[in-house]
Amino acid sequence: MDLTSYAELAVLLVNRRDDLKTLDGLRALLAETGRTEAAGRVTRRDLDHVIELRDELTEVFESAAEGDEEDVVQRLNGLLVRHPVHPQIAGHDGQPWHMHLTEGGRVGDTVAVGSVMGLAGVVTGLGADRLGICQAAPCRNAYLDTSSNRSRRYCSERCASRANVAAYRARKRGPKASDGQ
Repeated sequence: MDLTSYAELAVLLVNRRDDLKTLDGLRALLAETGRTEAAGRVTRRDLDHVIELRDELTEVFESAAEGDEEDVVQRLNGLLVRHPVHPQIAGHDGQPWHMHLTEGGRVGDTVAVGSVMGLAGVVTGLGADRLGICQAAPCRNAYLDTSSNRSRRYCSERCASRANVAAYRARKRGPKASDGQ
């Protein structure tokens, strides 16, 4: 079972702070990630649950960005206890039988289980240092580093370019400012 897509859901939840304030925002996120059936069943209770989860997942990414692997594991273990995994065999959209994590129950529970299990899979398979917070100011988006050399520092190409341009401009200004001009 590839848990990366579930971990990517966790990243989206953290990064869509402003979009996840309404039921329509949550419905749009679920539809965007191929969870159209869940999008049709979402309730206010699910939204409240996902907002709480988003805050907890943000803390996981922040701990990872600070290099606190013990805290990452402790937080994920706590979330795994609160959101137990119930795998199911599924077949849909012409795909062969494959594993899913909790397709039944409340939408908020399904989102929580998938997100938490996805991050747990990344941490145990690749390491906690594969979770991070964008280093481009003022961005605070989360990201998964799936690069082969563990080199990712930004959430997107846009932030990487913006940070590189800012660093270039700062270097260009540097000597002039020290010359007293």
